[in-house]
Amino acid sequence: MDNVWIALGLTTFAGMATGIGSAIAFFAKRTNYRFLSIATGFSAGVMLYVSFVEIFVKGFTALGEQYGDFAGYALNTLAFFGGMAVIFVIDTLIPAGENPHETHAETETAPLHDAAALLPEGCMLAGIADMELGLHDHAADHHKLMRMGLFTALAIGIHNFPEGLATFLAALQDPGLGVAIAIAIALHNIPEGISVSVPIYYATGNRRKAFVYSLLSGLSEPVGAIIAYFVLVLVLGGRGAEVPQALMGILFAGVAGIMVYISLDELLPTSRAYGKGHDSLYGLVGGMAVMAVSLVLMK
Repeated sequence: MDNVWIALGLTTFAGMATGIGSAIAFFAKRTNYRFLSIATGFSAGVMLYVSFVEIFVKGFTALGEQYGDFAGYALNTLAFFGGMAVIFVIDTLIPAGENPHETHAETETAPLHDAAALLPEGCMLAGIADMELGLHDHAADHHKLMRMGLFTALAIGIHNFPEGLATFLAALQDPGLGVAIAIAIALHNIPEGISVSVPIYYATGNRRKAFVYSLLSGLSEPVGAIIAYFVLVLVLGGRGAEVPQALMGILFAGVAGIMVYISLDELLPTSRAYGKGHDSLYGLVGGMAVMAVSLVLMK
């Protein structure tokens, strides 16, 4: 039971890091994009290394003991690509303009913390400015902007849900491993919080609302953890309240697939977009090295 609370605490910590990113966007005089590049690359390095070296292996071990080496490895591989397929479907169903992992230029983030900054060309807040000046009725446009903000918040929650599941399952099985993954997810969520604040602010024109939505978006991660606990342990775990070994193996392989997909599709491209030169590579190798040392020390 202690592991459950540790896992839930780590998942909540990782999810709420979106608020840190949003705070940076609103209160920092200038966003340090090089730091974001290295931090996001570091997160990708941790996720890739731990997925292939530790989590995928844990999945095979559990399934191999249950079904034998050949069938266990085949099922483990299938679950790995199944996890990638799940996150791919989520990305496909969410329009790119509402995807919180889209990178925003510095000209887009500047108005968040500087009221005197010029709004980006074509920004939807121009409609709000006209409405405030009384030029014409923008009630319909305002409704559309609010609707866009709500859909963006939904997109955020959907994207963060699998990450919460990954963090929780890893911490439930191995708290030490869960700490490493929670840190990686938290680092990933800092630039995500900045990206989240941009569309919400431009949809509502309200800095406070954008900050709150960004902060609350991370709650989908502990919510995912709670749902996973109730479904896996209370529904499928039986009287012993333990997840069946075969199911745990499949979930581990699926989590590895999810984290590899997130790293390759979101973290590395974002790191490259934010950084200069080899910043992304420095972060990637640094994340792998720190994860490697951590795993050695945990043995």
